[in-house]
Amino acid sequence: MCLVAVDYAYPWSTLMTRYKFGAMPGWATFFAGLLLRSPDVPQALARLSADDFIIPIPLSAQRLQERGFNQTWELARALSTQSRSHAKSRANLLLRVRHTLPQTSLDRKARLLNLKGAFHVDPLLTSELSGKRVLLVDDVMTSGASMFSAAQALKAGGAAEVIAVAFARTP
Repeated sequence: MCLVAVDYAYPWSTLMTRYKFGAMPGWATFFAGLLLRSPDVPQALARLSADDFIIPIPLSAQRLQERGFNQTWELARALSTQSRSHAKSRANLLLRVRHTLPQTSLDRKARLLNLKGAFHVDPLLTSELSGKRVLLVDDVMTSGASMFSAAQALKAGGAAEVIAVAFARTP
């Protein structure tokens, strides 16, 4: 299950595209504010302790270079700040260990295969993750393949629970 604020439709789809591809990292504050107004996100954040984590879906090095910033990291940080969560925001705990094809052109089965093994917990940080809750943040959820693969990696790395949150979900 993934907690979301809006359906990925106009005007949100247009705004999200501008945010991601128009180098607008400051818009994360706006999107995080809307997430905090959605029904279940504040309760999910309230379940996190100071020992837990807020983690973004990582970008590949190639996509990070293309965009100039990781939109999900900016969203995760803004969510943490605005919610006043005591959980730690960390972008280096979950790693994308290989570049993948863009998910937009793939069907659900191909998306899952595309992301298989794409995420791993940093082996030097596994002890920090052991037994902790994680709020996993993405910008847009379509098939759930990214969230599923990332959550699997976090669980394999020792996370006790993974709560998925995305700003938007495709209808």
